[in-house]
Amino acid sequence: MLCWARYLFILVVAVLGIGNMLSACGQKGDLYLPDKSQPEQPRR
Repeated sequence: MLCWARYLFILVVAVLGIGNMLSACGQKGDLYLPDKSQPEQPRR
């Protein structure tokens, strides 16, 4: 049997994890697939 503190801990970890995933969405720009018509530039 789990105590209330363990339920609270699991709930807090889940809420923080989901919030972190949602806030990180789109941090490096818009979420879209680039057009394949653009030629790739060689990486240095």
